[in-house]
Amino acid sequence: MIRLSVNINKFATLRNSRGGNNPDVVKAAVDAQRFGADGVTVHPRPDERHIRYQDVYDIKKIITTEFNIEGNCQEQKFIDLVLAAKPEQVTLVPDALGQITSNHGWDTIRHADYLKNMIPVFKKAGIRVSIFVDPQVPMVAAAAETGTDRIELYTEAYAKKFHENKEEAIRPYIISAAKAKELGLCINAGHDLDLDNLKYFAEHVPGLDEVSIGHALICDALYLGYENAIQLYKRQLAMIR
Repeated sequence: MIRLSVNINKFATLRNSRGGNNPDVVKAAVDAQRFGADGVTVHPRPDERHIRYQDVYDIKKIITTEFNIEGNCQEQKFIDLVLAAKPEQVTLVPDALGQITSNHGWDTIRHADYLKNMIPVFKKAGIRVSIFVDPQVPMVAAAAETGTDRIELYTEAYAKKFHENKEEAIRPYIISAAKAKELGLCINAGHDLDLDNLKYFAEHVPGLDEVSIGHALICDALYLGYENAIQLYKRQLAMIR
């Protein structure tokens, strides 16, 4: 079954907007796993505008499901955090400083040498590595040469085109995933996946192992409840293989 990792950054955004510890981000992580999530994702940024570095340590102490830390490995502070926390997975994302949200994958051709040097740093610590890539066959092929365990397909383009032409929207992801499978890479996906477009994506992308969903799921939780939202997303993934 395709695994659902819940990104809890938005809980931290809400907490930080008011100060104090409401909502409690650690409790949000524990509740995500209690409500059926297969993993918890956080994406700390250097300015700590949502997830704080201390949140990562606090969550790691108590979480029992898979822990995925996303971020920019060009920041030494991030590298130190991941190596100290030792999550099951680190997802390397090429964010610029101050970027609102992730909006592109790695140029795995241009940055091949850098990734080949950086990925072993985490793998030697026993941490599975995934790198964020756009659905382009050359980028997937070059990713396979970096030594990464997985790629995470950046799905914003799919989400934007889904209601206009879902067959066209999914096509580059099918092709890219097939190439990844051929090269022995496991496949994650994330960004703007929601209850409307998730099932179609999961049904058509071969070899999909995991999706990471935050913004849409938390928005749905405001109306539907946190536990119910997680279960609804899980149902979209049920029995698809």
